[in-house]
Amino acid sequence: MIRFFRHYIPLNLLLLLFTEALILGGAIYAGVNARFLEGGAIPGSLQPILPKALTFAAVMMGLMTASGLYDMEWQGGLRALLQRLGLSFGLGLVAMSVLFYFFPALLVGRGAFLLSFGLALLGILFSRTLFVRWTRVGAFKTRALVVGTGSRAAHIEALLSKRSHTSNTQVVGYLPMGGSHHFVDHARILDTREPLPELIRRLQVSEIILAVRDRRSGGMPVQDLLKCKLHGVRILELSSFFERENGHLQLDSMNASWMILAEGFHQGIMRDTIKRLFDLLVSAAMLVVTLPIMALTALLIKLESRGPVLYRQERVGQGCRSFTILKFRSMCVDAEKDGKPRWARQNDSRITLTGRFIRRTRIDELPQIFNVFFGDMSFVGPRPERPYFVQDLTQKIPYYGVRHTVKPGITGWAQVRYPYGATDEDAMQKLQYDLYYVKNHSLFLDLMILFQTAQVILWGKGVR
Repeated sequence: MIRFFRHYIPLNLLLLLFTEALILGGAIYAGVNARFLEGGAIPGSLQPILPKALTFAAVMMGLMTASGLYDMEWQGGLRALLQRLGLSFGLGLVAMSVLFYFFPALLVGRGAFLLSFGLALLGILFSRTLFVRWTRVGAFKTRALVVGTGSRAAHIEALLSKRSHTSNTQVVGYLPMGGSHHFVDHARILDTREPLPELIRRLQVSEIILAVRDRRSGGMPVQDLLKCKLHGVRILELSSFFERENGHLQLDSMNASWMILAEGFHQGIMRDTIKRLFDLLVSAAMLVVTLPIMALTALLIKLESRGPVLYRQERVGQGCRSFTILKFRSMCVDAEKDGKPRWARQNDSRITLTGRFIRRTRIDELPQIFNVFFGDMSFVGPRPERPYFVQDLTQKIPYYGVRHTVKPGITGWAQVRYPYGATDEDAMQKLQYDLYYVKNHSLFLDLMILFQTAQVILWGKGVR
């Protein structure tokens, strides 16, 4: 994997992005040249072609990202792929038509554009076919050796077996470090009589993952590991492995010393200023765009049931400070008539008809744009919870308070990576993604999350 702005991106995904960007941009050149092949030279009014090709590639790749076509976790089949491609190119046709209307300089002619559009679609289908084949044969996978055969090593085996088609790591074997209990497949345990550097060379290993809990008893081959590192082999802590592969910080494999010494968890005036300016500009623009939608939603809520249109609730924000969050009311007025807070459940009977629709489309979250504008929240960050749940979860889950070192968000890494949670176990799983965000947050990661949020809205993932 390649680390870009502290966020891990698979090498095969980068190659796919680069290839399809060339296909999309090249389709404009090919379409224009093919259109004017009989007539000779390309008209001067269409020159230069490069800005038009770059605009088309940027628009289409943005829509394809929002449709989930660059989601490495997605396991859909051919039919689902064609659906997402159809949605992306359908929206692309509309978006480019609008751009041509407002920016006539981008126009390449109707015939040339339709030809380019068709070539682009065929090219993307071809690239996807090749990508699927490369994935099946394990191209670009890192060959790794796991040091340890205990419960920690078993976590690696379970993760990679579950994500065999999407993971970029191929474990060639497990090296035992003493002890008689092995929790991994015994057939994959390697012979320890061969020196580690020779074993690494023979198996063509480029990465060693340390999955040993106790390293102070003298069982670790420190000198051999040092030799391997000096010969270019990466040595990876288990916590760093899960961070890279899963996009979260595994609670049962991390400790305070790792958090202190690990790269990340940065805070600073420059980062906060950039994020605040981004939030102000986007929230102001979104308020203008979404005001008609919010007005219609308020009318529907008022017509369906009695009670206020907006739902106000106390939440815990940055620095554990409380603030009032705004949402469109999606439940009946007496949803918590006994005064006891509850998680929302699947098919919750307290949700109104209008509420079910606005939850599925995330329209109920739109009033939180005001929270962002006034500085209580950010667009991207950990989901703010109610004080009752925060107090309870802080006592039950280690490092839960770390998520309050950044501003909460309307959307976040946990929301796009993990389905809606309604239990303490779900809260712990989501915390692992929140910790990843706190450790690696950047404007680049924020933009990635916003694109994935569009995917969540389009396909209705994680709604309750």
